Amino acid sequence: MSYQLGILDQSPVFEGKTATDALQDTIQLVKKAEAWGYSRFWVAEHHHMEQVAGSSPEVLISHLLAHTSSIQIGSGGVMLQHYSPYKVAENFNLLASLAPGRVDLGIGKAPGGLPLSTRALQHGNLKNGNDFNERLTFLRDLIDDSIKNSHPLAGIQALPKPEKKPEIYLLGGSTVSATFAADLGVNFVFAGFLNSDEELLQETVRTYKDNFNEGKCIVALAVLAAPTQQEAEELAKDHKLYILHLHDGRTLTVQSKEQVQAYKSQAEGPFEVEEKAADIIAGTKEFVNGELNRLHETYKIDEFILHTPLRKKEERLRSFQLLSPFQLTKKVESTIY
Repeated sequence: MSYQLGILDQSPVFEGKTATDALQDTIQLVKKAEAWGYSRFWVAEHHHMEQVAGSSPEVLISHLLAHTSSIQIGSGGVMLQHYSPYKVAENFNLLASLAPGRVDLGIGKAPGGLPLSTRALQHGNLKNGNDFNERLTFLRDLIDDSIKNSHPLAGIQALPKPEKKPEIYLLGGSTVSATFAADLGVNFVFAGFLNSDEELLQETVRTYKDNFNEGKCIVALAVLAAPTQQEAEELAKDHKLYILHLHDGRTLTVQSKEQVQAYKSQAEGPFEVEEKAADIIAGTKEFVNGELNRLHETYKIDEFILHTPLRKKEERLRSFQLLSPFQLTKKVESTIY
């Protein structure tokens, strides 16, 4: 296998379980991911959602670093529109000082929640998060310790200064995001688990690499593996995505009817709902590996981050083990789990 694999974990709260259970599952999964040969493990940021427990990636990352020794740990991602870039830089420089060379700083532009939590996060923020490009540029300069003398905050440093700075990744799903990441000189992650349009994938990856061939370009995919093709396809068939087309031209993708209803109760304007089958690569480990190989060879993608949206802990864990680098490169004699 000539590419690397990582995991995106949203700390799902399974039926009949609690947020504490979900976070314990995340701790166990990162330990297994490290043992199974995954290259990195990212945790998400979601707000006011009872189905997932990860609302503060920085806090969770620090705990996961303490329970592992080699795997990269990062955010997928910090929703920068809500926060001070200076504080984010301090947080991740501190994490990178605690675990040198193992911290990834993934940055997202989405709100990470529905309208009510967005208003709560931005309460008192005069710009309401509408200065994302400015924030990310400032964050990049803080991490690189390259604030220009002409900047109003010239001389400021985000301390402590780690031996190896955290790597920045911009999460996005368009050529616009890819171009911005390339212009900034930061790594880029294409959100393929929300949009499996291969023409868009090809155009976005090409745009990024043509403008910045030194950065890492990773693709995040929804995948599901099972012992048989039939079981995998059966598990995947009921998963849906709901695209909310907002009155101001923006779109928001949610993953359940409950989230659609919650958005409806909180929205400040009209919107339309488009339902579509979730973009999941589902099959045996051989089938999924074949699809990853095809994408790798066709679009020159050197790393994938896998998201598995299963609603049962055992099936989800089994999928990650079946797709683990050690499983795909050699026969593992240990049993599942």
